[in-house]
Amino acid sequence: MVYDISKLLQKKKKSIIELWIKNQLSEAGLREDLISNEEIRQQSEELVDSLVNNLTQENITEVNSPDFDDVKDILSGISITRARQGFSPRETGAFIFGLKNALLELLQQEIKDDKESLYEATIKINRLLDSFSIVTFETFIKGREEVIIRQTDEITEISTPVIRVWDGILALPIIGTLDSARTQVVMENLLQEIVETGSSIAILDISGVPAVDSLIAQHLIKTVSATRLMGAECIISGIRPEIAQTIVHLGIDLSNIITKSTLASALKFSFQSLKLEVKRIPVKTAQ
Repeated sequence: MVYDISKLLQKKKKSIIELWIKNQLSEAGLREDLISNEEIRQQSEELVDSLVNNLTQENITEVNSPDFDDVKDILSGISITRARQGFSPRETGAFIFGLKNALLELLQQEIKDDKESLYEATIKINRLLDSFSIVTFETFIKGREEVIIRQTDEITEISTPVIRVWDGILALPIIGTLDSARTQVVMENLLQEIVETGSSIAILDISGVPAVDSLIAQHLIKTVSATRLMGAECIISGIRPEIAQTIVHLGIDLSNIITKSTLASALKFSFQSLKLEVKRIPVKTAQ
């Protein structure tokens, strides 16, 4: 007997949805903290509807058929959303594999008396759903990459704050390693703040930089040069003994740049440059 799998699945669409949702909700690793039961039902119904409505006896073996574009779009949307929500690749993959298991279970119930037809139908569904799982993983990876890039940008912004420590004096504490992309952010933030505040001195504090090599030193020199082009003097503070030894060993010339061992020393030098004096005033206690 020849079975039309597409018509069988269309006829049993409601059963497929209920079976699939039941299996998802019974999973031990169900992430109720990330997705509600209502969202699971909505996503499951949307995907099954699109699959059975576009599936035909002719395209079931044509995994790249344009008929499945809508199915792939829905899968891509679900995968990217789950990547942003914090699902793991295993949890996201289990979603589409759960649909495959539901379809195979239904086929076993409906074609159990015809082993040859059941085998052929199982092979076709396996190949089709495996191709959909590839789409799921590809888009999940893309979604995770977007999340990582966004988080990296946010961390970079947070880790390069420009602080106005006094009128005309800015400080930019750098924590972590400097690379080309981060140097660009540092320069942009610093130059923008110089323009907005009219500051004449900028302090780059590298106390939080674990080590300095020739590349990092070049990034610092570029930042100093850019600051000077804006009419402000740049001071590098946080030069620890081991960093000083490394700079000398590498033969890096920082002789034309003002350097200080601590931020406090740099701030004191800045006050002297601006002819400012800070005095301690004794507080009179009431008698």
